[in-house]
Parts: sequence; structure tokens; C-alpha cells
Amino acid sequence: MSKRQATPARVALNLVLLIGVANLFADLTYEGARSINGQFLASLGGSALVVGFTAGAGELLGYGLRSITGLISDRTGRYWLVTITGYAVNMAAVPAMALAGNWPLAAALIMTERTGRAILDQAGATIGPLIMALVLFVKGGYRHGYALLAIPAIVTVATILAARRLFPRPSDLEAGQMLDRPGFGRRYWYYLAAAGCIGAGFADFALIGYHFQKASIVSPSLIPVYYAVAMGAGAIGALALGGLYDINRTRTVLGTFLAAAFFAPLVFLGGPLIALGGMVLWGIGLAGQESLLRSLVASIVDASRRATAFGLFDTGFGIAWFIGSVAMGYLYGISIPALVIFSVLIELIALPLFAFARLSTGNE
Repeated sequence: MSKRQATPARVALNLVLLIGVANLFADLTYEGARSINGQFLASLGGSALVVGFTAGAGELLGYGLRSITGLISDRTGRYWLVTITGYAVNMAAVPAMALAGNWPLAAALIMTERTGRAILDQAGATIGPLIMALVLFVKGGYRHGYALLAIPAIVTVATILAARRLFPRPSDLEAGQMLDRPGFGRRYWYYLAAAGCIGAGFADFALIGYHFQKASIVSPSLIPVYYAVAMGAGAIGALALGGLYDINRTRTVLGTFLAAAFFAPLVFLGGPLIALGGMVLWGIGLAGQESLLRSLVASIVDASRRATAFGLFDTGFGIAWFIGSVAMGYLYGISIPALVIFSVLIELIALPLFAFARLSTGNE
């Protein structure tokens, strides 16, 4: 291969590495915050319903706005403007939590952070919660933790600005190959319906952290550690799932979400060790959402419409997540077993939908 032919690949690799650094510190920032959001809202007087509504509304904004930003990116090609705006909003909202004096303001900032995420990895997602655990252990308090996250937030924004300057036209690196026929076929809608069931039954960690604190499952300083364990399990799981997905797509998807569906009884009904096992399943389920679902969509949508397809897909997922989060927040105040039943059953409904998608196009 000639030097000229190799140059685009090297440029693409450099861009990926730089974005990876930005995502590392971004994950450290907002996943660190996510590990204490539920407990912080509780400390400000927020109920389980408030926590569920806030977490659900944040994900609804985070996922829903992607349909708009995806369309804007596809139509205008101004990917960097959209990306930088998202990172700036995302990173500013987290440290501002240190100044929140009541739960409505804290809830608004949580939803703002999710909004910034929409306009836009696992290592930072593991390190961030551990930093929060250390802060709580030394009696720093939630506000000190949020304030400390200003450091990786600044690094994130600086890195993404550097990437914008060095690689002004990342779309030039796109191979532009057709993955499948244009448009969204039946498989896309089956996948969207299945993803909606998964999102509706998947409790946000804000509610899980709220439960851990309210039920005194573990000490407050250990709650972020549980979240870090979930993120670590998700990181390892994502690597394994990628290889298994290449071997047998259908069995990997069904097996992953079947196992993840049973996180709820372990997390909400178990003691410290059982709940920790539930967090491992929760982390694997999250990894499946972020890798397997996106891979399924990417495999059936033309590259020129991929941002729009992901935006629509994320909107449906976000709406389902919001409805499920509010329902689980409400059920928590009535009956925790009812919450568990709701979570498990609605996630299991996703499995036949994945099977229908497979049958609609023959065996894989």
C-alpha cells in the first residue's frame, strides 16, 4: 500500500483516538454524576417518583433530541457545530449541580446534562463513580463531588475543540458504502419496538441509588462503587458481546437481554451481595443497549440516513424509558415487588419482537 493510500486511514485513526480521549473524560464527568444523582435528589427531599420522573425525563430529552440533531447533521453536514454545542452543555450542567440548593433545580440540571448528551467510554464511566465514592468516603459531600467533576469537564471540551481544529471535515473519511436498501424496513420497526420494551423496563441508576440509600442496602459511600462495578461489567461485556455478535447475531441479542431482564429482583429485593450481582446484570444490559441495538440498526440502514435513523430510534427508546421510569418511580412508593414484576415482564416482551425481526428476513 502506498503512502498516499495509507494516509486517510492514519488520519481516521488519529481522529478516533482524539474523540476517544474526549469521551473518556466526558464519561468520567457525567457517569460520575450519575452515580450520585438519585441520592442527591433524595437528600434535597425528592421522592422516588421525583427521582423516576427526573431520570426518565432526562433520558427522554437525551434520546429524543437526537432525532432533531441527527436530521440537522444529515441535512447540513455541520457535525462539529452540533457536537461542540452538545459537549459544552453536557459538561457545564454537571459541575453546576454543586450549586443546586433544592431538588427542582437539581432535577433541571440533570435534565440539562442529558440534553447536552443528546446533541452529541467505558473506562471513564468506571473511574468517575469511583472518584465520587472516594469523595463521599472522605466526607466531602455530594456538592464537592459535582464541583470536582469540573476538571474532566474542562478537559473534555478542550479536547473536542482541538479535534475540531485538526479534523474540520470528518465526513471526508466516510467510506460511503451501502449497507442495505435505502429507507427503514420491517426489521427497523421490530427493533424499535423491542428497544422500547427494554428501555421501559430498565430502571435508571438514580432510582437504584435512591433505593440503596433508602433501604440502607450499603453505605452511601459504597453506592457509587456499585455503579462502577456495573460500568466495569458493561465494559467487559461489550468486548465479549462484540465477538459473540459476529458469530451469531440473534442468539447474542436474545441471550444478553434475557439475562439482563432479571437485574430488578436482585437489585430491589436482595441484600448487598445479591444486589451487586444485579448490578453486574444491569451493566451487561446497558452494554447491550449501547452496542447491540446500535449495531442492529446500523446493519440495516444506509449510511446517508444513519444519523436520522438513529435519531428516530433514540426518540422511541427515550419515550419508552421515560414512561417506564415514571411508572417504576410510582410503583416504588406502592410496592417494590410490583416494580420488579413490571420491569421483568416488559423486558421479556422484547425477546419475541427480536425473534419476529429475525423471521421477517429469514435465518441469520
